[in-house]
Amino acid sequence: MKAFVLAAGAGTRLRPLTYDMPKPMIPIADKPVLHHTLNNLKKYGFDNVCINLFYCPISITSYFNTNYMDININYSLEKKLLGTAGAIKKREKFLDETFIVMSGDGLTDIDLEKVLAFHKKKKALATMVLKKIDAKLEYGVTIADKDGKVKKFVEKPKWSDIFSDTVNTGIYIFEPEVFKYIPKNKFFDFSMDLFPLLLKNKKKIYAYAMEEYWTDIGNIFEYKKGVFDALDGKVKIDMPGGKNKSGYISKYAKIDKTAKIKGPCFIGDNVYIGKNSVINPYSVISGNVQIEDNCITERTVIWSGSHIGKNSKLSNTIVGCGCKIYDGITLFDSIIMS
Repeated sequence: MKAFVLAAGAGTRLRPLTYDMPKPMIPIADKPVLHHTLNNLKKYGFDNVCINLFYCPISITSYFNTNYMDININYSLEKKLLGTAGAIKKREKFLDETFIVMSGDGLTDIDLEKVLAFHKKKKALATMVLKKIDAKLEYGVTIADKDGKVKKFVEKPKWSDIFSDTVNTGIYIFEPEVFKYIPKNKFFDFSMDLFPLLLKNKKKIYAYAMEEYWTDIGNIFEYKKGVFDALDGKVKIDMPGGKNKSGYISKYAKIDKTAKIKGPCFIGDNVYIGKNSVINPYSVISGNVQIEDNCITERTVIWSGSHIGKNSKLSNTIVGCGCKIYDGITLFDSIIMS
């Protein structure tokens, strides 16, 4: 089966994390969020995937190449952004059967088999996956009838426009017929252009309300939420390392016997934790990180290759790849990038 993963965005709401890294490469438990998307696709038999690229494309292609976890991957590089619908139009020949579209920056364990069954049962041209959450203006909201048929959709509404507590997750299933409604070589968006056009032409768009976990890691708050939810087991994803009462700790980590580890936490491969350091709950320490003696971390995400000096305290902080925190530094509610 075939899938298209949207991974071209610049991730401006996640800056400074995305100054030199595309949003789909942001790590969740030492793996890019795009890894978790592909892993879920593979689980349900999607073994042919196209990924569109625009911002920092080499970081994606060098990591995933053309075969990843036995998934055949091809790439669609956009010299200028074509929009979500314009992106799939460019690969119309590849998407020649019922296909799924997913966002490369959405963290989810959705059961794709159930969505496909719903789509087929309704004989829909398009099915959009919705999730019930607290109303937030950065998401599009959708209203459907009791049968699930979409009646109205508003992208990023004003408060006065809010009429539903279900939001568009950016997960869709389409029939190839949809390409009749998408122009070539033109910026064209699902929510702003395609869905209103399909509704105008009285085409069958259905809404599927998912029950599984979903979050968009599009801003710092949602990113931290996704990371900490993974530690809590709220989302079923590939978590490296052996799980014990303290969380997920690699057998290749070197932890001094005087250090204290309080879960849930994540400690990756080749991590060093020095004497009398305390790793408090919701600490996420990626591979090849060194934490020297007498350090304290809590609700902190440290990306790979960073070094934390002696007597440092990190709380509610994100430390990027390859950063050096000097001895005796205290950081609270901070973002540090190299």
